[in-house]
Order: sequence, then C-alpha cells, then structure tokens
Amino acid sequence: MTTRPPPHRSVWAGAVMAGLLALAWTGATPAQAQDPALSAAEEAAVRALVRDTLLANPEIIAEALEVYQEREAAAQAERSRAAIQQHRAALEAADAADVIGNPDGDVTVVEFSDYQCGYCKRVFPALMQAVEADGNVRLVIRELPILGPESVLAARAAEASRAQGRYPEFHTALMAMKGGVSEAAIMQVAAEVGLDVERLRADMADPALDQRFAENIQLARALGISGTPAFVIGDALVPGAVSQEELNDLIAAARAEG
Repeated sequence: MTTRPPPHRSVWAGAVMAGLLALAWTGATPAQAQDPALSAAEEAAVRALVRDTLLANPEIIAEALEVYQEREAAAQAERSRAAIQQHRAALEAADAADVIGNPDGDVTVVEFSDYQCGYCKRVFPALMQAVEADGNVRLVIRELPILGPESVLAARAAEASRAQGRYPEFHTALMAMKGGVSEAAIMQVAAEVGLDVERLRADMADPALDQRFAENIQLARALGISGTPAFVIGDALVPGAVSQEELNDLIAAARAEG
C-alpha cells in the first residue's frame, strides 16, 4: 500500500522553503519581514528551526523543487501558447502544393526540421503515419538548418524545389536518405523524385531563400525553439521527438480545441 504524506506537508514545506529562501537570498527571516524589531535570539531560533527541519526532513526540498518545476513548466506553456497565437498566421502559411497531407485539413502541424538531425529523421515515419492515418491534417515544414553547411545546402535544395512543385516528395525523400548529407547525394535524390537538377541548382542561388530561412529563425526564436525537431500543434509547442501515439493525442486535442 502506498503511504501518502500527511495533508499538511505541502503547506509546511512551502513555509519552510519560504524561510530558507529568505535566509539564503536576503539574509532576513519571514518574521523579520513582518517585524523589523526581531531580536537576535529570535532570529537565531528561526534559523535553527529551518536548519533542523530540513535536516530532519530533506524530502521537503525535493517536494518544493517539484512544485517549482511544475509551476515553471505551466508558465512556459502559457508563454508558448501566447507566442503561437501571436505568430500563428506566419507559422501555418504555406502554398497548398507545399503542404504534406491534406491541404484543407482542419488541424495544422508545423515542424521545425533539419536534414542532418537524426531525431528529425527518426520521428518522420511516425509523423507521416499520424498524418496519413488521420487524413485531415496539413503538415507544414519550416526548414531550420542549424547543424552546419550541409544542413543549409539541403535546406536550400528543398526550398528551391518548391518552384518545381515537388517539395513534399523531395522533403520525404531527403528525410529517408541514408548516409551523410552531401551535394552529390542531394542531387541524386532530386533526380529520383523527378526534379530538373540543373534548374534546381539555379533556383538554389535565389537570394530570396535566405529571407525564408531568416523568417523561420525569427519564428523559432519567438517561440523559444532552440533545436530540432520541434512541433507546433494547435496551441501546444512540443520540442523533441515524439511517438505516433503522442502525435495522435496532440492532433486530437488541437481538433477538440477548434
């Protein structure tokens, strides 16, 4: 049988931690905050009480830290939600031909991705299975080439493929590509999906691509995204690789929220 802590423990833990933080950060006790005339003996007694309590019940610190982490996570989720709502139009904007899945889907999944990111490649099959199984999801990819020159090269090729209307196929093929990312490998994949390779090379030199990358970087920073993959699904920001089951749940939640 699981032993539960007494109901007052959380309150007591919070009170003791408040005293501890006051002592550590300000040199004052909670009592001093209310009564500046606290005597040296009374101050010493409060300090001793805090010390003895923590030594006898060190789990109080862990409990207080857990509460702090939960509150910080909730605050971060709220900040992310506000940022998503502020930038939603820019996040979800995409030509119908560039959307993976259903261009008219009622839920949009946005992924920040890098072709050299192992986790991006690992999660991509699950992502595609979730999108295809649902049938009413539009997947928008935001290229975020942050892992070196090869990442930038692959992202430029992917962005340039939009001009030939082959972005979804090319992105999918690049994600499935085995081995290292190189110009030769990228161009081989491009030819395999039916792209005009010479035209692709010319389109990759378009300075407008740099503006697209800059916009994606700005969006990532606005949302607090520091790595790939990262997903925006409804009002939720989900950093890191996730399972198909988690994706299904997030899509369902976004649909329920409308």
